[in-house]
Amino acid sequence: MNTLSWVRGVNGTLGWFAPRLIASKMRLAFMTPRELPPRDWELPLLASAERITLRFGLSALRWGQGPTVLLMHGWEGRPTQFASLITALVEAGYTVVSLDGPAHGRSPGREANVVLFARAMLEAAAELPPLQAVIGHSMGGASAMLAIQLGLRTETLVSIAAPARILGVLRGFAHHVRMPPRARSAFIRQIEQDVGIQASKLDVAHYQLDMPGLIVHAEDDNFVPVKESQLIHDAWFDSRLLRLEEGGHQRVLADPRLIEGVLALLAGRSLQARQSA
Repeated sequence: MNTLSWVRGVNGTLGWFAPRLIASKMRLAFMTPRELPPRDWELPLLASAERITLRFGLSALRWGQGPTVLLMHGWEGRPTQFASLITALVEAGYTVVSLDGPAHGRSPGREANVVLFARAMLEAAAELPPLQAVIGHSMGGASAMLAIQLGLRTETLVSIAAPARILGVLRGFAHHVRMPPRARSAFIRQIEQDVGIQASKLDVAHYQLDMPGLIVHAEDDNFVPVKESQLIHDAWFDSRLLRLEEGGHQRVLADPRLIEGVLALLAGRSLQARQSA
């Protein structure tokens, strides 16, 4: 019996009699990321990076010179997962700052969630030059959209393989580990107490996104359903939706069409700024 099968068996039995206990254990599992090492293809970019430490101990990698672009990886991700995009941005004349999210890499903390990621982006932006773009992948994309609601300022925004609704993510996890209804409800309440916001409010339908943006999602993403990208697009007036036939949840980061779309978004914004100057 593998670990997931064992967890599902315990949850399916004990969850009926001790829902709060099961909810607490699953909350800890949900909020505690594993540390996964970089892949071989990430190592050259990692070696060329400048490691910087921001206020409150946040760690980040920096490359290039020019207008600043801020990147945020997803759950259990790494700054160098954006390797192809980072290389293209540096070659195009941008400074790229890619964060280690809270409880990831060299940044402090033991637990992480979408709100902590969003606050980390705000803290980073306070120490950086004005941002030309913020780019987030998966939970990093959801966090970037939330950070805008909390006051993050950027000329453009890119969401890659991100969920539109955090409540859907919580329900999906609860279903995946087979929590019974009472345990599932207790789990969501505990998460809400941790982050300080009702999960139903962490939904792009309630957000105001008033900068030009790009939404990228692969049709064969098995982690975040592609339909989430349409919900984001519907809520974001000034956005372009790029749906790719394949790329999964991770490989999409190196897709040439994504890179082309990001560079076009930045170039268009730069041209608009020059014309209005």
